[in-house]
Amino acid sequence: MSFQSPLWLTAIVPVLALAALYVVKQLRRKVYAARFSQTGLAQSLLPRRAGWVRHVAFGLTLAALFGLVLSLAQPSTEVRVPRETATVVLALDVSLSMQAEDIDPSRFEAMKDAATDFVEILPPRINLGLVSFSGTASTLVAPTTDREQVSGAIANLELSEATAIGEAVFTSLTTISTFQSSLDVAEEEELPPARILLLSDGYNTVGRENTQAIAAAQGAGVEVSTIAFGTDYGSIEIGGEVTPVPIDRDALRQIAEETGGQYNEARTRAELEAVYDDLGSQIGYTTEPQDVSYWFVRVATLLLACGLGLAAWRLQRLF
Repeated sequence: MSFQSPLWLTAIVPVLALAALYVVKQLRRKVYAARFSQTGLAQSLLPRRAGWVRHVAFGLTLAALFGLVLSLAQPSTEVRVPRETATVVLALDVSLSMQAEDIDPSRFEAMKDAATDFVEILPPRINLGLVSFSGTASTLVAPTTDREQVSGAIANLELSEATAIGEAVFTSLTTISTFQSSLDVAEEEELPPARILLLSDGYNTVGRENTQAIAAAQGAGVEVSTIAFGTDYGSIEIGGEVTPVPIDRDALRQIAEETGGQYNEARTRAELEAVYDDLGSQIGYTTEPQDVSYWFVRVATLLLACGLGLAAWRLQRLF
């Protein structure tokens, strides 16, 4: 919890002073009562009083004052709210290594299924684009809120040779830039946030280097989250020979960490779906402060009413 107007918290000082004054007064009261009792007149002159009622009534009133002071400081808590708008580009690796079957039924099929799930969990106002990459990278779907168009393009993906991760990032950045330039945004307003989610087994074999892609993403202020897709034991058959295709964790981790994104691994389809669900929540939602001062006012009012009620009851007993 945080306070939007913390300067008002200084008003707690008088409340604490009042509490200290009450304690001092009670201690002096005990001293006077002890002296008075030595005369032998205490029992005959002093009426019976419910001392605990007085203390509880004051305590409730003091707590109410604390609550009112805190409400003036405008306490707030962070709540998750859907983004009004954002741009996400999903970059999917369709190189031949994705046909490895170390993820059931294969990296490629599991990726397509989980990517489709990701499309469905994003809030409807998020603009989602699709880039596929193998030896080259191309934009299949420009950012749009039409989820059926993206899901259809995912279903029609086909494998090809080589892996151009750097080109995938550059193409995704171009797709984002082109889309944002078409938005009707006033000059004084900030562009909606943008993010790239890249799936690959990590080995960049052609095109621009990963370091160049990282620098470009940093310059554009776009985070690139990556998922290392597969295991260390994946393999494919090429020309009758078995070729190992392990994932390159270091490359994908570097891209994510240096651009401010998140790195994840998905060794099974279940893990992949969990990663997508988590990233979908982060991309599709943001946190905003929500004023909760009204709760402090309500509680303080209730405490004050109870304190005054006890005080009135005590006075009634005295008379």
